[in-house]
Amino acid sequence: MASVRIREAQEGDCGDILRMIRELAEYEKLSDQVKISEEALRADGFGENPFYHCLVAEMVAPGDPQGPCVVGYGLYYFIYSTWTGRNIYLEDVYVMPEYRGQGIGTKIIKKVAEVALDKGCSQFRLAVLDWNKRAMDLYKALGGQDLTEAEGWHSFRFEREVMKELAGR
Repeated sequence: MASVRIREAQEGDCGDILRMIRELAEYEKLSDQVKISEEALRADGFGENPFYHCLVAEMVAPGDPQGPCVVGYGLYYFIYSTWTGRNIYLEDVYVMPEYRGQGIGTKIIKKVAEVALDKGCSQFRLAVLDWNKRAMDLYKALGGQDLTEAEGWHSFRFEREVMKELAGR
């Protein structure tokens, strides 16, 4: 019987991570927004000062000649709150459709929580699209608070062209 192992991503996982980023974007109906390359993932996640960290979920089947198969990922980075100090932000958590319902996403989330505690973080944050009820239900079941519901927070984004205007370029 196959088992799941959550481990830190390695440079060699970037192809699988990019494939799943594209799958996630397709699921979220935002495929046109994926601009990242495998090379950028390597440079940004595995250099001297990584911009992100990533966990991968591997399906390990004893005796499988192909070896472990990467079936999910959790990409996170550290942020800072002026109110609470160190925080961790989970940018993506994704499990391939054929592997969902087996607790893999929960295992990834629990591992990110473990990393957050090990690094002295006071909070673990993430965002979810308003139509993704299944994900919201999971996060609530795991103890997450919906800040839009509870506190009325809204998330904003400044795209490159706007940043150029703001920076006077």
